Amino acid sequence: MRILACPDSFKGTLSAPEAAEVMRASCESSLLDAECVALPLSDGGEGALECLAATGECQILEEEVTGPDGMRTNARWALTADRRGFIELAEASGLALMDGWLDPMGATSRGTGELLLAALDADCRDITLAIGGSATNDGGMGMLSALGVRFLGASGEPLEGSGADLSRVRSVDADGLDPRIRECRIRVLCDVDNPLLGPEGATRVFGPQKGAEGVALAELEAGMLIYARLCAEALGEDFSAVPGAGAAGGVGFASLAFLGAELTGGIEGILDLVGFDGLLETVDLVVTGEGHADAQTLHGKAIAGVARRCAEAGVPCVAIVGAMDASATALLDAGVTALVPTVIDADGVEGALSRARENLALACDRAFALIALGQHL
Repeated sequence: MRILACPDSFKGTLSAPEAAEVMRASCESSLLDAECVALPLSDGGEGALECLAATGECQILEEEVTGPDGMRTNARWALTADRRGFIELAEASGLALMDGWLDPMGATSRGTGELLLAALDADCRDITLAIGGSATNDGGMGMLSALGVRFLGASGEPLEGSGADLSRVRSVDADGLDPRIRECRIRVLCDVDNPLLGPEGATRVFGPQKGAEGVALAELEAGMLIYARLCAEALGEDFSAVPGAGAAGGVGFASLAFLGAELTGGIEGILDLVGFDGLLETVDLVVTGEGHADAQTLHGKAIAGVARRCAEAGVPCVAIVGAMDASATALLDAGVTALVPTVIDADGVEGALSRARENLALACDRAFALIALGQHL
C-alpha cells in the first residue's frame, strides 16, 4: 500500500512540512503494510514557498528587496530546472514583515516587483505569483513602479507607490514596463473574488486588517478610485471590477491590468506546481489535513482542493483536522472519505494548541490503526 501524506499547515502551531512529517512517522510506526510519502501543501498563501522547497524540485534563491515598510529586506523565491519561477508576495511585501507595526498609507508592494525582475533576469518566462498575506493597500503601484511603469504627481514628480500615493497620481505611463513581461506567462494564485473598489473592494474589506480605519480608510478608497480611473485611461480598459482585482490591496488588479496575468485558485495552482495528479496515479490513499474544518473549507482551502482531485481519480481521502464543527461534514460529499479531529479532550483552545503535535500524532495513530484493521480484514 502506498500513502500520500499532504497536509496544509495547522496555523499557529505546525507548519505543513512539520505536519506531513508527523503523519509519515505515524504511518511508518503503525501496523500498516505501507509506504508513506510526505508532500506538504499550501492553499497558495503564506508558506507556499516552503512547500515547494520541500519537494526538492526547485532551487531557493534570495534577493535583497524593498520591504513593505520601505526598508531593505531579504526575500526568497523559487526557480525550477526548466526556468519556471515562483514568487510569494508575503516574502517581500507581507504583513509579517511589519513586526506588528501597521502602515496602510506608507506600505508598498515594490519588493514584489523587484522579485519579479529577479525572475526575469534569471530567464524565467513562466512565473507564478502567490499574493496572500500582503501588508499593502497601494493598488499594486509599488510593484508596477519597480517594473518600469511611471506614476506621476501634479508637478510631474515620479511616485514610488504607496497607499498615500494613490490620491496623488495625476498620470500613468506604461510605456516603460519591462518588455520581457509581454513574453511571460504569469499566473496569480488568489482565493478571493473581491473587486478593487466599493464596499466589497480591497480597501473596505481588507484595509482594516492592515491598520486602515476611519479617515484613513476613506482616503485610501478615494485614492484607489483616482488610481483606477487613471489606469483605465492609460490602458483603454478598466479591470477594477474583475473578480480578484481587490486581492492583496490591489496587486490582483495591477497584475491583471498591466502584466496580463491569469488569476487561479491558490490550492489548484499549488497542486499543479507539485505535480499532484501524477502522484495520485501512484498511491492507494491520501491523508491530508489542516487546523480547522467547517463549511468555509469548501471554498479554496487545501483539503477541498485535494479531496476534489482524489474524487476525480477514485482515490480515497482521509482528512485529519485540528478542530471541526458540524458544518464540516459537508466535506464528506465533496471527496473526503473520512474526517478525523485531533482534539480528544476538552481543556480549551489554549491547551489544544499547546499540544498540537501530540494531538496530531495521536489522531494519525488512531486513523492508521483503523486503516490497518481494514487492510487485515
